[in-house]
Amino acid sequence: MSLLMPDTGLLFWMLLSFLVVFVVVAKYGFPVIVKMVEERKAYIDHSMEVAREANEKFSKLKEETEALIASANKEQGRIVREAMQEREKIIAEARKQAETVAQKELEEVRKQIQQEKDEAIRDIRRQVAVLSVDIAEKVIRKNLDENQEQMDMIDRLLDEMLPASKKN
Repeated sequence: MSLLMPDTGLLFWMLLSFLVVFVVVAKYGFPVIVKMVEERKAYIDHSMEVAREANEKFSKLKEETEALIASANKEQGRIVREAMQEREKIIAEARKQAETVAQKELEEVRKQIQQEKDEAIRDIRRQVAVLSVDIAEKVIRKNLDENQEQMDMIDRLLDEMLPASKKN
């Protein structure tokens, strides 16, 4: 008896035992195995479906996020532009107000200088008039010692003043 070439009786019993084991496994084992494989396949298919849906949701969320980021960037740019425009407007207003205030102050200073100048000129004229009157009085007193000479001088001055006032 060789291991490579078994006898017919041994072959028969091996075949019979194989068929019995095969029938038992086919009747009781295969349905359980097939059922478990199908359940596993269904679980894997379900997991794949859930994963695909999750990927789709993730893709949609990613697109929405990118859209929101783009929108936020646009909004940020708009806000920055508006802020820059507002800043320029405020600066322009401040400059305009500063120029107006400076112009008013300059005008007030000019008026004050002109008033002081006019007052100084009036004061100088008053002093010149007072000095002129004092000098004239001294000259006239010296020259006009007598009453008659004084009266002649007054008449002559009045005559000179009357034609001058008629011209004005």
